[in-house]
Amino acid sequence: MLSSTARLRAQQPEKLTLKKAVTLALQNSRELAMARAQYAVAKSAAGVDRAEFLPNLYTGSGAAYSNGFPQTPGGAAPSVFEMSYTQALFNPPLRGQVRAAEDRAENQRLEVENTRNAVIVRTATAYLELAKIRHSLDLLRTERVSAQKILEVTRQRAATGFELPIELTRGELSLAKIEQRVIQLEGRDETLSEQLRDVAGLPSGERVDVSAEELPEGAAEPGSDLVDLALASSPVLKEAENERSARQHVLKGERGGYWPTIDLIGQYSILARFNNYDEFFRKFQRNNVNVGVQVRIPIFAAKTSANVALARNRLTEAELNVGAKRRDLRLDVEERAHSLREQDAGREVARLDLKLAQETLALAQSKFDEGRMNLRDLEQARLDENEKWVAFLDADFAKQKAQLALLQSTGQLAKVFQ
Repeated sequence: MLSSTARLRAQQPEKLTLKKAVTLALQNSRELAMARAQYAVAKSAAGVDRAEFLPNLYTGSGAAYSNGFPQTPGGAAPSVFEMSYTQALFNPPLRGQVRAAEDRAENQRLEVENTRNAVIVRTATAYLELAKIRHSLDLLRTERVSAQKILEVTRQRAATGFELPIELTRGELSLAKIEQRVIQLEGRDETLSEQLRDVAGLPSGERVDVSAEELPEGAAEPGSDLVDLALASSPVLKEAENERSARQHVLKGERGGYWPTIDLIGQYSILARFNNYDEFFRKFQRNNVNVGVQVRIPIFAAKTSANVALARNRLTEAELNVGAKRRDLRLDVEERAHSLREQDAGREVARLDLKLAQETLALAQSKFDEGRMNLRDLEQARLDENEKWVAFLDADFAKQKAQLALLQSTGQLAKVFQ
């Protein structure tokens, strides 16, 4: 039999840590599963193009009536059984398409990485915000108690003529604002809890138990070269570079379209006399084998020139896009690094503001204990301290969001949440 303490622990949901939430989200993400499926499709498509340069063997049979010269609708001799072999040996345009497809398949792999990073950021942001909201709600409920005490004292003083009616209205307004914020945060709590349950695959309706956490170590230090780090690891930039490489392969292949193409071919067929071969040929041979190479030499190919011009223009477009992505990435990283420094400074201001409010509250408590301060002023000091706590939590969360954004830009999310 389980003890009452053991039964209570069994009924309580296990606390969800930040890393566990991210791990579960990555395991259950439908977006990530879709991205992996699209990557598999892209690899298979590249394999289809590559198959033209591998051995391809076909066989078959059929029946046809011939009256006159024996010939199928395609121009070949009708046969009882046929086997054919094809393999491209030298075909520059097709080879360029194969290499371009391989580069674009690599882009789909990078999209998997992009999607993974997006899932991590979304999950971590929701977790950290929910922890912040839970703490803020605790503080606001304490504020509500203090505001109620202040309102009660003000109401008593107003009834005896020691306070103006406007002070009573001011106290009621303060309490109403706190109630409004509590309702808003409770609604946001429900939304974020449902979001975390959905991404982590937790049962619907189960309470999500989170705790305030700092982001794992691994964020780039302010002194490190964040721009170089981002340029070396950015999936978006790598995708643009892969697309440029793909178009380079296409252009090279289209330029090779002025050269001959060479295919290895082979054919084996079994013929039958009922197709009247012996009436049109001096000798009938039942088994026939043809093996060799097929060479196609372009003499005048206007389409090749058009394809080269199109491929050249597309390559120019891709090169300009790579340059634009580099500039955008550089600006984005610098902006996010500046935002992180700004949010860090804001957090420090909020921390010192909170520290001052805590010291002020401690001093007010001492004065109240000595009878040199009334209850309303003490509760007002406690109210101010709670407000500073909420402001600090908001500033801390803003800094964490800025950290996540910078980690995503510099490609360090996978290392931090590995």
